Amino acid sequence: MGLKLHVSLCFHASQQQKISLPDWVSQIGETEPSIYFTDRFGRNSKDCLSLAIDEVPILNGKSPVQVYREFSERFKSVFSPFMGSTITGITIGLGPDGELCYPSCHHAAKPTGLTGVSEFQCYDKYMLQNLKEHAELAGCPLWGLGGPHDVPDHNEPPSMSNFFKNEGGSWETPYDDFFLSCYSGQLLSHGACILSLASNVFHDVPVSISGKLSLKHTWYQTQSHPSELTAGFYKTAKRDGYEAVVEMFANNSC
Repeated sequence: MGLKLHVSLCFHASQQQKISLPDWVSQIGETEPSIYFTDRFGRNSKDCLSLAIDEVPILNGKSPVQVYREFSERFKSVFSPFMGSTITGITIGLGPDGELCYPSCHHAAKPTGLTGVSEFQCYDKYMLQNLKEHAELAGCPLWGLGGPHDVPDHNEPPSMSNFFKNEGGSWETPYDDFFLSCYSGQLLSHGACILSLASNVFHDVPVSISGKLSLKHTWYQTQSHPSELTAGFYKTAKRDGYEAVVEMFANNSC
């Protein structure tokens, strides 16, 4: 019949479809909430796992990367007769809604027509540990205590606090350059890890591999591009935040 399928391997939950993470993962999250992304108010986003635990053996002795790899290998094995004929492409999940980004607007009051800057998602203990290690390597250990302190609330515009202001905003200070580089760099490393995994698993079958990139257009006309910064893309009016992301996709056969 000529049926062709492009399959999505999803490692995230869906609030819209009321699909949660697997029960066994949620049970681990009840006793170890730091498997989820967390904002500065301690609110967890339970739609996907924190990228900071990619290599942490916290899922019944296995790391998320191990689980993703085993799932992908099993999928390939079971559906091998259809690879390249019926199944011609595979999209690998990279984060919330399957997209490469932090769940920065997870707690926004208005899912559509967002007007706030959203929230940095760097407060689970594993993200904080990574930040601490990067700060110590940079010779500035105090920079590793947490994210920026002068950001607006997630539903507030950038003008409500100093961080995202067009003129004299602290997003241009050395500390915040360090933080934003670290925050976006971890997202980039996560994307490279998962796409490399998929490329390695499916390299010997004739299917295309792809991933989804989140686009955050709110406040794009400002100098600081707050919605992109909180989502993990170090894009401002003075900096191209997507070239490295595109190169990462290209380097992993996407």
